[in-house]
Amino acid sequence: MCDCYTPAGEPIPTNKRYSAAKIFSSLEVAAEEPWYGIEQEYTLLQKDTNWPLGWPIGGFPGPQGPYYCGIGAEKSFGRDIVDAHYKACLYAGINISGINGEVMPGQWEFQVGPSVGISSGDQVWVARYILERITEIAGVVVTFDPKPIPGDWNGAGAHTNYSTESMRKEGGYEVIKAAIEKLKLRHKEHIAAYGEGNERRLTGRHETADINTFSWGVANRGASVRVGRETEQNGKGYFEDRRPASNMDPYVVTSMIAETTIVWKP
Repeated sequence: MCDCYTPAGEPIPTNKRYSAAKIFSSLEVAAEEPWYGIEQEYTLLQKDTNWPLGWPIGGFPGPQGPYYCGIGAEKSFGRDIVDAHYKACLYAGINISGINGEVMPGQWEFQVGPSVGISSGDQVWVARYILERITEIAGVVVTFDPKPIPGDWNGAGAHTNYSTESMRKEGGYEVIKAAIEKLKLRHKEHIAAYGEGNERRLTGRHETADINTFSWGVANRGASVRVGRETEQNGKGYFEDRRPASNMDPYVVTSMIAETTIVWKP
């Protein structure tokens, strides 16, 4: 894996790792040791039709409900690909921590983390590369589009779980609430950097918050930011930013969350 520079030694415009590494290497951010766990959702498509794997050609499967974490040939489509990807990531040294079938049939998720700082973006990008290679072998197309099928179907996100050392210590829940307040103040800025086509996904339906409104809550899948029940009970822990789209750049999202919550002074 590498990042790219011009002949003059300047990072090329798409090299988002360069500026992310500067944020993560700053003394203020490094002292807080930011941890990330990224839930990367994606959809598998039939190569010749660009229609989700397992869906009848030109038609639709039964409504959502039984597919999430589902098993069985009538609910789970592409598990051989998903398992091969999981094993390849383990072999490659990716800190992959889980896989599951998603709400929309043909849609899956893998989780990378906990990873510290810049390594979160590194590992997500390599895991995506490996997934492209595995699907290529299988003759299946993988898409990271945040809303591959319009209508009453779940979109695809990249929920980003996050904590700092201060959040993981006693009294960390107050630090978490202060960080969420900062994220609220910069909501539009974050949304603009959280992936293309995200407005098709963040509608306030299908387990999302409306793109124009920031909200947070405990165990609330319909909020922009969700805090786990365990974090509230323990008074410390982590939170989940549910806004990033599946096609987001993990370097941009992880460094932006760190910069907003640790460095930025409102």
